[in-house]
Amino acid sequence: MPFDLLKKYWGFDTFRPLQKQVIDSVLEGRDTLALLPTGGGKSLCFQLPQLMKDGLALVISPLVALMKDQIENLRAKGIKALAVNSSMSRSEIELALNNAVYDPDCKFLYLSPERLGTTLLRSYLDSLPISTIVVDEAHCISQWGYDFRPDYLLIGQIREVLPEVPVLALTATATPQVCEDIMEKLAFKEKNVLKGDFSRENLKYVVRECNDKLGQLLTICQKVQGSGIVYMRNRRKCEEVAQFLKSCGVSADYYHAGLRSESRSQRQQSWKESGIRVMVCTNAFGMGIDKPDVRFVVHMDIPDSMEAYYQEAGRAGRDGLKAYAVLLYNKRDISRLYQMVELSFPTPEFIEEVYQKIHVYYQIPYETGEGRELKFDLAEFCKHFSLPRVSTHYALEYLSRIGHFFYTEDVDIPTRVKILPERKSLHYLDFPKPEMISLLELLMRSYTAIFSYAVPVDEKYLAANLSLTVPQLRVLLYELSLEHVIRYIPCAVSTVICIRHPRLAPKNVNLRLDYYNKLKEAALQRASMMEKYCLNRTESPSDMFLKYFGVEPSTE
Repeated sequence: MPFDLLKKYWGFDTFRPLQKQVIDSVLEGRDTLALLPTGGGKSLCFQLPQLMKDGLALVISPLVALMKDQIENLRAKGIKALAVNSSMSRSEIELALNNAVYDPDCKFLYLSPERLGTTLLRSYLDSLPISTIVVDEAHCISQWGYDFRPDYLLIGQIREVLPEVPVLALTATATPQVCEDIMEKLAFKEKNVLKGDFSRENLKYVVRECNDKLGQLLTICQKVQGSGIVYMRNRRKCEEVAQFLKSCGVSADYYHAGLRSESRSQRQQSWKESGIRVMVCTNAFGMGIDKPDVRFVVHMDIPDSMEAYYQEAGRAGRDGLKAYAVLLYNKRDISRLYQMVELSFPTPEFIEEVYQKIHVYYQIPYETGEGRELKFDLAEFCKHFSLPRVSTHYALEYLSRIGHFFYTEDVDIPTRVKILPERKSLHYLDFPKPEMISLLELLMRSYTAIFSYAVPVDEKYLAANLSLTVPQLRVLLYELSLEHVIRYIPCAVSTVICIRHPRLAPKNVNLRLDYYNKLKEAALQRASMMEKYCLNRTESPSDMFLKYFGVEPSTE
């Protein structure tokens, strides 16, 4: 049966290594932690067995773009799937949840982790026919991992509500310590870890000490044919390096989270289709991208951890053909690695100072403020209080980590619209352009609450239905706002802070200092491991990765 479905829906005759074992474990109803290397086919491990089960899989994934890709791929196969994420309006979310409850053909409901804590989602849990809980990027639940996200801890609460529903946790990067933490946080009934083959015979790891990184990068681009990714820490340097490569005749562009959503999508799509050969980017790029023919990945800065490096480097050579993962470093980079750890952990006194100043900045009195969502400008905040920007950013990250705030950067805030006159008054208004009437009618049909408050609107949907381009639609919305017919709030990329509890008085803020010290020690250990990786001259890089992830290298 699994082989029949594999052939029917995916067109394959055989499974990749470990896929069949994971699928069998899921079908047996066992809690399962599967460690599959980047490009190892994780999604098939839950999609195929769910087609053999009743009910639907609740799939928790932090990446909206990846959700969209997987849902589009499932729908192309004739499989019904739905999503709920932060870019959707309340009415859109309710519609999706109702469909998930009442449509027996719906097999997958994708959720971003922050939706798990909402009252709306919790109210539907008893009604949803959930037969599997799938946790993608499961390392994000571990506070000892390199990419901890507090909202993932809410998954444990979901398991309390649905104790008999088995969980499948998937990740490409987890040390033995992190594996133990994942199983504990997800309340596994028994330990069950399935590890894939982390060796990549076709991927050649190269570590090179050099001072002329740009020269080395250009040589790689000229000598290695095909698509490539170049990772940088700094957004501005991404733009500079992309311009340097273009000036040398290399087809290149840059990508980072500071770009608008549509610009990121366009660049990503152009690179996937080989319109752009080399993408110079921060680590905001690459997660969930399935481009098998990447021939090289170059890191111009040392990554923070072996996990991050393995995942990013592993985006090369997924087609099984020869590819290169190159890390360029110099002695200054080694020092900077430890400096970054120190910067990442500002003093507890400074962290509490930032906590209080956030409330002062937004004029939030003591014992109030719970649930407030604040559009936040880090540069303006730091300028107002004369605070160091980097330390303030990491103070906010720590406060988010321990549950005082929810702090997230570069959120795509969709365009929002409210119709100002009463519905019946619209019939008596004169509009300078007939397409304004068509737009208003479409808005009223599509968004029932648009007279009550500014609702998020889907610009692509509106533009397509009116045979306009998105820029033309935006002009029309702006002109309607000048006529005082609508309140128009254009889309933006912004940082958001959500206050999670009433403001605490000074000295009453629990900063969990034992936890702080353990986190800092773990970060220093990760930095030390990256230093060893750079300076290693006796062991193959592949063997270092295998040992780090708890797999014994082959002696053959």
